[in-house]
Amino acid sequence: MNLIENLNWRYATKKMNGTPVEQSKVDQIVEAARLAPTSSGLHPFKIIEVSNPELKKLIQPIAFGQSQITDASHLLIFAAYDEYTTERVDAVFAQQEVERNLPKGFANDYKNNLLAQFQSQSKEQQFDHAARQSYIAFGLAIAAAAELRVDATPMEGFNNAELDQLLGLNELGLRSVTILALGYRDADNDWLVNLKKVRIPKSDFVISKN
Repeated sequence: MNLIENLNWRYATKKMNGTPVEQSKVDQIVEAARLAPTSSGLHPFKIIEVSNPELKKLIQPIAFGQSQITDASHLLIFAAYDEYTTERVDAVFAQQEVERNLPKGFANDYKNNLLAQFQSQSKEQQFDHAARQSYIAFGLAIAAAAELRVDATPMEGFNNAELDQLLGLNELGLRSVTILALGYRDADNDWLVNLKKVRIPKSDFVISKN
């Protein structure tokens, strides 16, 4: 199998059969997200991994009753920083210095310019930037799931504020962005499973400037 074949195999699963996904596969999907590139290497988001059935039941009404929430084996909730604090940015550069064996303060000029840019923005603008970084990882997680033949449903249809409250994300300086439900398709009861994948034709998708 190759990536293109696996992306053609995947679809936004509408009905899952409740079969548990092997934790080793979930770990690989999470690792793909962790390895995602992010702006300035800031990695300004976390993944909340939910497999507890009772917690999934509490999340379901927040997600407008969608069955994938409780039928899924695992939910991966991507939550972005609510702002870029000096402490958060300092921690990233300090880790880089240690792990790359760089002199202390090696990238201070770059870091300080970055902080100045963020400090000129509103908290909402900073969150929007962090949320965009989380979407890069979200896409890689979807691709990794397809490569492992784990079904995945990308979900934005939920009340973010209610989910944040339920999971205590505000206290962690996080705001939910997306949910990725992982499981295995219920092929007998999913209306979408056998329908043709439809995408924009390449001729309309790519604007060539050659």
